[in-house]
Amino acid sequence: TIDIEGMTCASCVARVEGALKAVPGVTEAVVNLATERATVELLSGDAGLVAVEAAIAKAGYPAHRVTEQTTQTHEQTKAREIDDLKRDLLIASVLTLPLFVLEMGGHLYPPMHLWLHGLVPYTWFYIFYFALATGVLFGPGRRFFTKGFPALLRGTPDMNSLVAVGAGAAYLYSTVVTFAPNILPATARNIYFEAAAVIVTLILLGRLLEARAKGRTSDAIKRLVGLQAKSARVLRNGETVDL
Repeated sequence: TIDIEGMTCASCVARVEGALKAVPGVTEAVVNLATERATVELLSGDAGLVAVEAAIAKAGYPAHRVTEQTTQTHEQTKAREIDDLKRDLLIASVLTLPLFVLEMGGHLYPPMHLWLHGLVPYTWFYIFYFALATGVLFGPGRRFFTKGFPALLRGTPDMNSLVAVGAGAAYLYSTVVTFAPNILPATARNIYFEAAAVIVTLILLGRLLEARAKGRTSDAIKRLVGLQAKSARVLRNGETVDL
């Protein structure tokens, strides 16, 4: 049984299973996204396990064999991950909310757009939006870029790659519109900073809900294991024996 870090979706599971089954000596491999573990059957011993761990690492996911110590470490890591996600979601929400309200409020209530436009030059708002979006993408959202682009370069894109490309494209285009608008036609000078920030914030919310669900799944499995019978009463040669 092997702990695997960094899996985010079904494509990650399929990628890891494919990498495992390609290792010589592996007769069966099953990967569980909820528990973040792989169960592998091998024909060989420790040498085969080293090859298995190397195959998972090459696919882009840190892996290590499950022991009592690693199980405790895994639980601590998951607890820290949930705490980190809570913190990052809070920061992203605080930065995204004013950006979303100011930019989208004018679409929902047109007089607000005219009022903001008359209050200060709209270029100032763009710079303010740029600052807020930069804080979201390169603060709480940094995790998507540090994991997503390496996976993309390896030719194994995952959910992080999708978020990084989508949010990054909106951010870069809006940055060009803000600081070098003359290189674009007048009709194309639209900004999408709020889209980039909202994408990151919503995905962080999803990751937090996912991490909590995985934690509950692990707890439920532990309770099920705890219900397993510790002994059996057997009748042998006319006598009852507890084993």
